[in-house]
Amino acid sequence: MVQSNYDILGLKSNATQREIRDAFRKLILDHHSDRGGDEEIVKKIIQAYEDLKAGRAYPDSDDEKLKKAKVYTGDSEEERRRRNLVLSGDVAREMKEAQDWATLLQRDDASGSRLFGSKELGEVEFERQKNGELSIKGKIWAGQFAYDGTINMAGSLTSPYFAYAEENKTKIVVKNGNFVLIDPLKNNYIIEHGVKITAENGDIIVGNVTGVKETLQDPQGRVGLYVTKEHFTELHAPNGKIVISNARETVLLDGDTVIVNNLINNVKVRAKHLAVFGTTMNYNCEIELLQGGDMIFHDEGSCFALSDDALIKLENGKRFKFRELKTSNMVGSGKQITYEYLDNIGKKQEKGPGFKLGFGFLKKK
Repeated sequence: MVQSNYDILGLKSNATQREIRDAFRKLILDHHSDRGGDEEIVKKIIQAYEDLKAGRAYPDSDDEKLKKAKVYTGDSEEERRRRNLVLSGDVAREMKEAQDWATLLQRDDASGSRLFGSKELGEVEFERQKNGELSIKGKIWAGQFAYDGTINMAGSLTSPYFAYAEENKTKIVVKNGNFVLIDPLKNNYIIEHGVKITAENGDIIVGNVTGVKETLQDPQGRVGLYVTKEHFTELHAPNGKIVISNARETVLLDGDTVIVNNLINNVKVRAKHLAVFGTTMNYNCEIELLQGGDMIFHDEGSCFALSDDALIKLENGKRFKFRELKTSNMVGSGKQITYEYLDNIGKKQEKGPGFKLGFGFLKKK
């Protein structure tokens, strides 16, 4: 016997709209992925709720679902991409609604929670708390969102890097406050595929960050030739700190202070203060140090995995290979390498080496 939508939500057939909404909210929270819930059960609950809102007591049959589908799924790359383009547009529109909703609550200094997102990809819970901070639970797939306050998120972020419309790509802006992923390493929350996050006047504290490279056919149509398009995942904190675990595969970290474990494959860093706590920096990584800044490498070993060919750039345009620091015994063990020292490499030093031990830039101002 087919379950009715009321049965799925654990309700009687004469339930009110409020009872339906409350039951839906409770079940979604109970079965959320953060609590080990089953994705298929969550989809079933969401569909039952949507059906009841539309006045349908029973879920659609498989044939009816196929007729109503916006796109037909398939196994080819082209079909998957076409489907994902449609879904990313839907999610982007939901993100715009979420931003408008949060802005209204902020204007009235009110608290509240609401679900936004896609039935196909899963909905996300937004909650504005009494202290003005915004809580987000769930995975963000696409769209742009700006908020004037701290965002605490339990979930991963990805972006439809292949989308033609820029507004469909994932971009988060925090105007005043921090962007924080809650226990990202323990929960395996990642930021990937060209997501862009900016904290204009605050910090970004997350876990692992990765970008993506896309292989495309030659734009001039030459057979057998391909080009690579890079989609950088970007974190910007011009007046604050960026604290992450590992950055890998096409990532840009741009902040006043950047604290990172490892820089792996095509990572660019632009910072006034940089601390690298891990042992790895690949040959195709770049560091641009801003005037008056410094950088520290905490590798206590041989520093072998800190590549000689990594590029160091200064704000004034000077550039050189990392080997020049390694041969000068400047790297590792917490030695603080100053901008002034780097600027004077190759010049006669009057006051000795320009490094010192310390972590002054990590202290709270």
